[in-house]
Order: sequence, then structure tokens, then C-alpha cells
Amino acid sequence: MATRGQKCAACLGDIGHRRNGFTAECHHTFHHGCVSGGNVCPVCNARWHVTVAVTVAPNPSPPARTLFAAFARRHSIFRTSGRSRELRVYDDDEPVEQPPASRVGKAAQAAENNGAVVLKTHGEYTAVARSTSRDNFAVVIHIKAPSMAENGTAVARAPLDLVTVLDVSGSMSGGKLALLKRAMGFVIDKLGPDDRLSIVSFSNDARRVIRLTRMSDYGKASAKTGVESLVANGGTNILKGLLEGAKVLDDRRYRNAVASVILLSDGQDTYNLTDWGTSKKYNVLVPPSFKRSGERCVPVHTFGFGTDHDAAAMHTIAEETGGTFSFIENQAVVQDAFAQCIGGLLSVTVQETRIVITCSHPGVRVRSVKSGSYQGLVGADGRTASVDVGELYADEERRFLLFVDVPVAGAEEDVTDLIKVSCTYRDTATRQPMVVAGEDAVVVRPELATNMEPSMEVEWERFRVEATEDMAAAQEAAECGGHAAAATILDRRQEALSRSAPGLAGDARCAALVSELRELRARVADRQEYERTGRACLFAGMRSHAQQRATSVQLLGTAAPTPTPSGLSRSLFQGAPGRAPPAPPSSSFGAVGAYATPAMQRMVASSRKKREDGGSLNCPD
Repeated sequence: MATRGQKCAACLGDIGHRRNGFTAECHHTFHHGCVSGGNVCPVCNARWHVTVAVTVAPNPSPPARTLFAAFARRHSIFRTSGRSRELRVYDDDEPVEQPPASRVGKAAQAAENNGAVVLKTHGEYTAVARSTSRDNFAVVIHIKAPSMAENGTAVARAPLDLVTVLDVSGSMSGGKLALLKRAMGFVIDKLGPDDRLSIVSFSNDARRVIRLTRMSDYGKASAKTGVESLVANGGTNILKGLLEGAKVLDDRRYRNAVASVILLSDGQDTYNLTDWGTSKKYNVLVPPSFKRSGERCVPVHTFGFGTDHDAAAMHTIAEETGGTFSFIENQAVVQDAFAQCIGGLLSVTVQETRIVITCSHPGVRVRSVKSGSYQGLVGADGRTASVDVGELYADEERRFLLFVDVPVAGAEEDVTDLIKVSCTYRDTATRQPMVVAGEDAVVVRPELATNMEPSMEVEWERFRVEATEDMAAAQEAAECGGHAAAATILDRRQEALSRSAPGLAGDARCAALVSELRELRARVADRQEYERTGRACLFAGMRSHAQQRATSVQLLGTAAPTPTPSGLSRSLFQGAPGRAPPAPPSSSFGAVGAYATPAMQRMVASSRKKREDGGSLNCPD
């Protein structure tokens, strides 16, 4: 039997003791009179194991309700624990359609014409004196994914299985929920007929709003009806929501090539987090099947909605699953944040990407590899190394910093071959395994090597890696109350740039990263500002740089989709003594925005246009 305060998914009317209802096994709630009978949910098209008889009266007597509950128990429809009900198996996902052979052939041809993954190398210096050995000689390995192959007007891409796990606790009521519904409507409109979507909502408990449904015209209409049925009330149980989302993906009978989860929450999980000394074990919020344990893990892209969300929890969930973490301070642009994420998910061109490094010269050894959140391994003898990159969006780039030992050259050795690089991956559109060879890294060995200019690619990557490490150090200091120390850490990184790499001063990427460091410094220096926004901004920046993938940090009502070289909007601090002067606004600050791909930028531009055409809907924090 449904509980009071719920809404009927058919008529959207209240369920009360005068108009009783029931909760079906797909977790939709109905008035008895709003279901015409049968065994198919009128909202999500899920097939029920029990048939609802048309003889059930709109206001059933207690014996009728008792008979329905007894029938449900007899057929093991629900597993009951207290007041919660959980469907045993979500194996009712709508079948995926196999594309016709002609379309597969055209996609393969388009992908072939578009090219493969590109691998390049950049050595710290082009030459090392013949009689000199160099320890920790830096080499940047640069990988770029192919663009999305286009066949006429159709884009050859892999279809997506997407589960959105949405917070509908009481704090989401009013304008927040209206903004979320609008953002979900945009996502639904952008999904194609081969993509599948399931919506999960959570507050005290969680429910699946619609099954994993193909986004045909009928599927989109069902999804939008499900979104409109969302009502905000209750507490915040993030684990329940993620467990429900995991069940949708774990139990599905069919699988699209790409799968992902979007999690949005505006609050703190008060049901599952236990203090262990001075810290909370946030990883308890991650379902076991979502934790990274192989090549085909499902990333959870988390969105902290407003300034009251738990940034540490959302960052941990993203980190544990290989997803991104986005901080949406300006709630009015949540649609843009979703758009940027969807723009990437709908443009995955390669999967299972792995870079393999082999030393060419017998005296060369790999010391270490800086690979951020990607698993980097160095062989026991230092002769080989690898980086597991995983999934890449169209045009997405990664740079990894490798340190090798360069031996003294032989008397007749004019060039030393350092390393060979290659890459294996699976083309997402064709599902074919691919192997590509990259550029070999070499150094010239003259008698003397003087006045050598360092590679700007290497200097930039070194500065980016060190800045990311300083963000983590600043975050750790701020968590312990050392806000002045945290600010000093970020100040020193900016100062180090002019001393160690003056040639980078005019680089747009470097200027954006410096602006980001200035912004973060201002947000960690003050305890109140750190608690309100600084922690979330630091986590978002750390996660973005560790992945080299764009995340949304929406600030101050700004919503421009394309980052500017000047970096972060600093108008928040206009007039504040000791803070940076105002600069042109951008939606994703600093170098974080620099990772946005063309497909992501186009999707955000589309979202902005739709918001502007549809009028503004503001929700003050």
C-alpha cells in the first residue's frame, strides 16, 4: 500500500487515506482507479509480474488491499525491510536495437576516414651532451582521441546507457526542483533513439522512476512524465540512490557500448556516514559494482548542487568510480553543467585505451610516470611502463609525464633512442580493437650541448602536475584549519612559475591555471568562504586536473560555455582588499575549462540558447 504524501504517477494527485493507492513493483505509485488493469506500467512501460485487475475499486476496502499485499508477497514481488520495498531484479530494460549491416559498414568507413588515436612524444631537451648522463630526464607522452566520425548528417557514435540518480529531499523543493526538471528535460531531448535512460530518485529511500528505456519519441514522453512526477520531501540517503542506480545497470539484460551514471545532490547524507576519529569514510557510499575493478567500470559523474552539499562525499564517489565532480554554485545553470557532461558521454570514440612504453636503448630506464588518476605502472626492471587511459571523448587529449635515465653515449653514438610508445584501444563505433604506434622519443648526442631551451610542452605539463599536487596539499592544510598555510602553498606555486619556467608566461593555458590558483587561494584563505565554496572548488579542480577532463564549476550566475584565456571570473572579490581584481567571467574556471572538448562546448552552447529562449528561472542559494 502506498503511504500518505506520495503522488499518483498517472494523475499527479495526492495519495491520502481518502484516496488510497498502491506501489507497483517498478516503484511507481498509483491510485487504484487510475490504472485500467493489466500488467504494464502506464508510465515506464515496465512489465509487472502481477496483473492488476480492473475490478479493484478506486477506494478499495481493507480486504481488497489485504488481498493485493498477500498476492505480492506470494509472488515475491517485493523484499520488505521496515517501510522500504526493493524490487528483486531489474531485468525489464528495453532491448537495444542492433543497427543494420549497412549502417555498421558506413560507420566503419566514416571512422576509418576520420583517423585513429594520435600519439606524440616531447623530450625535455632535444640534445644531451655525449659524455653526460641524465637522471630523471622528462618526456611528455601526448595522446589525442579521434574526432566523431560523421556520415553526411548522421554521427557515428556508440549508444549510451544513462542512469540519473536525483536528490528529491525536502531541501530540493521549490525552485531547485523546477530547475532540475528543466535540466532533465534538456538531457532527454538530446538523447538519441538508440540511447537508453533510467531515472532514479532518492530522499529517505530510493525508487526507480522509469526503467532503462530507449529514447524513442514514446520513450522520451514517458521519461518526461516521470520527471514531472518528482516531488521533494524527506531526508538525503545518497547510498540508497546509488544502490538503486547500480541495480538498474547490474540487472540489465542488454548493454549499450557506453554506460554512465549522473548523481546530483544538494545536501549531506545523514543515514550512512559514521565518524572515524576526525574523518568520515565516504567510500561506504559507493556500491561495490561501481568501484573500479577492471576495464569496464561505470563512472559516476557527481554534481554538488548549491553550497550546502557534501563536497567530500561527491568527490570521493567520483574518484572511486572514475567519474567527474562538478560544483554548481549558481543553481540557475544546472542545465549547462548537465549539458557539458552529456556532450562528452555522447561523443565517446575510444574505450579500453592503454599506452605501452618500451625502452629502446639498453641503458635507458624508466624511473616513474605521473599519470594522475590513471593507473601507471613501471616494470620491475625499468624497461617497460604502461598507462591505462580507458575511455576518451572525441578530440579529448591526455598528457603524461615520464621520467627516464639517459646513459652516457658511445663514441660513435650521434642519437640515442629513448623510448617507443604504442597504444591499444577499442573503436567505440565499430567495436574493433586497434593498435597504433606513436613517435619514438630520441635525443641528439653532440660533443657539447649548451644554451638549450627546454620544451614548452614538458614545462607546461610539469607545472600543471606540480600545481595539482599543491592543490591537494592546500586542501589538506585547510581541512586542518591552516587556512593561511593553504593560501601560502598556492601563492608559492604561482611565484615558482616565473622562476622555473619564464617562457610559459605568455602561454594561454598557463595564464588560465595561474588565474585558477589565485581564485582558489582567495577561497581557502578564509574559513567561512572555504566551508561555503572553497572545499568544493578545490575538489573540482583536483579531480579535473587528475583526469584532464572538464568539469563544471558554475560561479556567480555566469554561464558562458567557452573558457577564456584570462580564466576564472573574479568579480566575487571586487572591492575586497588583498583580492584579485575583476576579470571577464567564464563558466568553468581556469585550466579546468581548458579541457572542454568541441562536442562539450557545442552542447553547453545549445543549453544556453535553450535557457535564454525559454526565459530565466532563478533560484537563489
